[in-house]
Amino acid sequence: MIKIRFTGSLIGSVIFIVTSCGQTHKNPLTKESTVQVAEKPNLIFYLSDDQDVYDYGCYGNEKVKTPAVDQLASEGILFSNAFTGQAICAPSRSQLLTGKYPLKNGCFANHTRTRPNIVSITKYMRDLGYEVIRAGKSHIAPERVYDWDVAWDNIEKSTGPRKYVPTDSIEAYFKKTKKPFFMLIASAYPHAEYYDVPEVNPEDIQLFPFNKVQSNNQKFLKSKAGYYRSIAEDNAQLTTVLDLVDTYLDKENTLFIYSADHGVSGKFTVKDVGLKVPFVARWPKVIAPNTTTEQLIHYTDVLPTFIKIAGGEVPEDMDGKSFLPLLKGENVEINPYVYGVRTNQNILKSEVFPSRMIRDKRFKYIRNFNAVEVVEKNLGNNPNINVFIRRGALAFKEEPFEELYDLENDPYELHNLATDTYYAVIKDRLTEDMFKWMQDQGDFLSEETGTMPLITPPGNRGFKLDQDTPRRTIPDSLKNTLNKEDYLIIEHW
Repeated sequence: MIKIRFTGSLIGSVIFIVTSCGQTHKNPLTKESTVQVAEKPNLIFYLSDDQDVYDYGCYGNEKVKTPAVDQLASEGILFSNAFTGQAICAPSRSQLLTGKYPLKNGCFANHTRTRPNIVSITKYMRDLGYEVIRAGKSHIAPERVYDWDVAWDNIEKSTGPRKYVPTDSIEAYFKKTKKPFFMLIASAYPHAEYYDVPEVNPEDIQLFPFNKVQSNNQKFLKSKAGYYRSIAEDNAQLTTVLDLVDTYLDKENTLFIYSADHGVSGKFTVKDVGLKVPFVARWPKVIAPNTTTEQLIHYTDVLPTFIKIAGGEVPEDMDGKSFLPLLKGENVEINPYVYGVRTNQNILKSEVFPSRMIRDKRFKYIRNFNAVEVVEKNLGNNPNINVFIRRGALAFKEEPFEELYDLENDPYELHNLATDTYYAVIKDRLTEDMFKWMQDQGDFLSEETGTMPLITPPGNRGFKLDQDTPRRTIPDSLKNTLNKEDYLIIEHW
């Protein structure tokens, strides 16, 4: 599919002054510099699909091959604390392109839509004189919110299990473009279905504390080997794209960011293995090479950063903040906290088990609102609704009502400190701020138990809890036991 829309006259170019000074959190910049960019820089965001932050050479995994991402890190800055607010595809992408967390922009269940009144990156950047292009996977809607000037879908090839980035179209565009642009390049790799790797050497797979129990599981190891092979295929695509950038564009006037939408090992959760994302940026003469930062950034910060780079003002109703100072080498706090949400009531996973998360650099608090230990307080007078609330709690019976982790000493979130009185003050601080944030987001959950709605779009499109889904079979005795009035209807879905 190709979609082209012509826009009006361009906003004139401006002189953009960038000053690089100070140091990143770990790597000092050797000297101050002032760079004058004659034109607004091109902005390219390459987004991989379902790849753990732990599965990159530059993030410490020596058993996976990611030379293109590693090269970007050596030429620019690596963020060690970058996050998405939800570990599933559509909500992750929507916040990236709107500057708003999933609950506020409306896309907080997979395969749902952003609110139709939300303004996205397409309008903001177009108004600042940019052409806006999507090259690859979409998975976001509606088109009235994401109205690209040019859009190419990924393309079929016989060489792999997934579709490929449309590099021919990207090359043709790079050759002819005469104006600044934002381009989202959205890969379909390494998302499953993975390559079939016939011979698997367990020594070639990097295991972590959260999956070491799988060390003798041949099915798991074979899947990981296929996943690694799919990562290599995506890296090959990235190599091609970078070659095109360096061949046809002014490399020094192009900000190139690489990331992956969320982790696959923590998909549908609010654990770091799902929410923490790789995030690497290159912008020669502005970003000092081979630098890192531990400052907290979030996908909602990307659009505000692009707006500031383009000379605009960030709207007050955006959740995100510009991290341009970090790109310029200043070690300043962008966010004291980042937040995350989990919604299991959607097309694939349809159990009633919502969670919310708040995290600073060291501590993380999670509340699982329908945990087994509180489920009886969430029940009402309708026995048919109560059945599904109980089913949701039992589906995740190992997950407690509250979780608290010291990420400095427990980065894989294995030791829950929520009941340790030594950490009570920390837990109270995080809890208080999390509920303030939830209220600001217009969350349908609250601090009080007893509110556990069954959520669905109008018409129950694919969200009926009393029907089978691709990943769940409902007993015949429970089928067709819920009525429309038993749901909280999310109208904009």
